[in-house]
Amino acid sequence: MLSTSSSLAAIRSLVSRDLADTNDFILTQLATNVPFIKELGEHILKSGGKRLRPLLVLLSAKLFQYEGFQHTALAAVIEFIHTATLLHDDVVDGSLLRRGQKTANALWGNEASILVGDFLYSRSFQIIVKTGHLQAMDILASATNRLAEGEVMQLLNVSKTAISEANYYEIIERKTAMLFSAAAQMGALLCQRSESEQNALASFGKHLGMAFQIIDDLLDYNSGAREMGKNPGDDLAKGKVTLPLLYALRSGDAKQRLCIEKSIVTPHQDHFAQVVEIVRLTGALDYTRDCAKAQADKAIAALAEVPDNDYRDGLIDLAHFAVSRDF
Repeated sequence: MLSTSSSLAAIRSLVSRDLADTNDFILTQLATNVPFIKELGEHILKSGGKRLRPLLVLLSAKLFQYEGFQHTALAAVIEFIHTATLLHDDVVDGSLLRRGQKTANALWGNEASILVGDFLYSRSFQIIVKTGHLQAMDILASATNRLAEGEVMQLLNVSKTAISEANYYEIIERKTAMLFSAAAQMGALLCQRSESEQNALASFGKHLGMAFQIIDDLLDYNSGAREMGKNPGDDLAKGKVTLPLLYALRSGDAKQRLCIEKSIVTPHQDHFAQVVEIVRLTGALDYTRDCAKAQADKAIAALAEVPDNDYRDGLIDLAHFAVSRDF
């Protein structure tokens, strides 16, 4: 079995030239007569992200044999929107590290991070307007709006033990899956494919995003995971109730539930080791992994009616990659 890094490298190789063009386009779009914006923007854009969302745009465009250049512009838009949310999220969460590096707010302060995030949002919609695709504007505006709703919903549920699994799924669908969905739909939209094919790609992206976020939440409690885009214990320390905790709360005994509830209500890093052990003993890791795999299976099933080619295989491999990151 290929390692997760080599698997992703193989998927990227399908659109390597397009990814390079997208990265070049991103750097040109950071150009401004305020040099600080470029400096801060480049810091986070070069901080080791996987570029999964722009990769989705490029793969879906090539799936339908797109021959133009607008797919790289829309891929850049997706990455700008995602980057803006990271800048804002790190301020909200008070995060000082992301992917092992200091966050923008740790280096330049909260005000600068928020304002540069705003710049990236506005630059995104400038780019979309220039493409002339009003439907793309509608889809991305809706996704961005849902993303903001999801972040607010998550904020309102911090340190609350009464959140249900349905609430959890609604939050991650909005804050993560909707942007994945919009990214995957872009290729079919550019190629003016049928509504059913556009819906198929949108569904693929949504379920892929759900699977990706579920595994991301699992990684917070799987200390043996090799793939850590976050610091272990971050979610618990910030009072975020994610799927592993929800299952452990439902399945643990009274003493275990009390320990988790106390850790959620009054988050503290000292509680982390004990909660991780409870999560492991209750089978929450296996349950969470199974839920992610179920979402990946739904993503793959959504591709049944799109062309069968190397790019479709790449999308399928991306779904497998999303749930293989904790091994």
